[in-house]
Amino acid sequence: MKTLRDIELSGKRVLVRVDFNVPMNESGDIADDLRIRTVLPTLHYLLEQRARIILCTHMGRPKGQRVEKFSLAPVAAHLARLLERPVPLAGDCVGPEVVEAAGRLQDGELLMLENLRYHPQEEKNDPVFSRQLAAVADVYINDAFAVSHRAHASVAGVTEYVLEKAAGFLLQKEIEYFHRSMDTPQRPLVAIVGGAKVSGKLEALRNMLERVDKMIIGGAMANTFLKSQGYGVGASKVEDDLLETAAELLRQAKARKVKVYLPVDVIAADRFAPDAVSKQVTIQDIPENWMALDIGPASVICFCEVLADAKTIVWNGPMGAFEMDAFARGTMALAHAVAASHALSVTGGGDSNAAIAQAGEAENISYMSTGGGAFLELMEGKMLPGIKALG
Repeated sequence: MKTLRDIELSGKRVLVRVDFNVPMNESGDIADDLRIRTVLPTLHYLLEQRARIILCTHMGRPKGQRVEKFSLAPVAAHLARLLERPVPLAGDCVGPEVVEAAGRLQDGELLMLENLRYHPQEEKNDPVFSRQLAAVADVYINDAFAVSHRAHASVAGVTEYVLEKAAGFLLQKEIEYFHRSMDTPQRPLVAIVGGAKVSGKLEALRNMLERVDKMIIGGAMANTFLKSQGYGVGASKVEDDLLETAAELLRQAKARKVKVYLPVDVIAADRFAPDAVSKQVTIQDIPENWMALDIGPASVICFCEVLADAKTIVWNGPMGAFEMDAFARGTMALAHAVAASHALSVTGGGDSNAAIAQAGEAENISYMSTGGGAFLELMEGKMLPGIKALG
């Protein structure tokens, strides 16, 4: 796979797939521009190389129709302020007018295409649409890791119709950090896996058991593992159809000599609400009609001890309902422990990254992945379509 520095870019039309699907507030302004700022190194390099830059991205879920609230106009304006140069927005992402606008670009100029998902052909990876996208470009650059697990036209199909293709700096960084953490890690390698469901991370769990030395399991998904071992978990969220699967995963871990750590105590509540009545209980004493919504202080101590000698830490998923202050302490404690460790620490997933930011530890994590679903699929051992297409 080529990277940005492997291609001669001066004077060439470069189509860059970015992920500028940023959150917007009620007034129509960008609420968080992190996804834009992470691509700035690639854009600055392209500008230095005097490339003619054509940006394409999606925004929201317009379902194949032109929906004004999903226009990229605010994004183009914001990027123009960050780069301190004009970023005009084309009226569409394909068609004669777009080809004409791209053809007028001079060296070092930019053009942003309108929302890719205004066209249903984008998500269908339609070959005609892919060819239309490629019509404006001499070079294709993928710098949108967060959508690289999607075989969409702008991610995979377009690569069939351009002469040169490569990874941008952000995509390159994502792949390098994942390789360092999961393929060639310094050991011990500890995985922290949380979140709501075992089913959503089943393949990732299976794949990681072949790679890690230790695994911490928290969040609502831990309830399924606890119940599979005979513990009563009250009214906690459980996937009863996966109890035997959870038990088998624990047996496999034991056979591979991978140490798996489950909560020994929890913060239980009488209902799922910020003002619920809650208390700390051991996993043997969860009241019948209560639910576990966070790991307890004894679990925090145990998990932090597990992390103490780690050389590599990979984290996906919170330890509880951290969006409610009453049930955030477990996740916050682990965020502080990971940040304070001397390990290479890599986190992925919106909830994990949000929790780390909430704990004020973002600057102390080695790398926070920009892609939730893409990161998870890498954890499952899959080849992402967007990466495969660059090969």
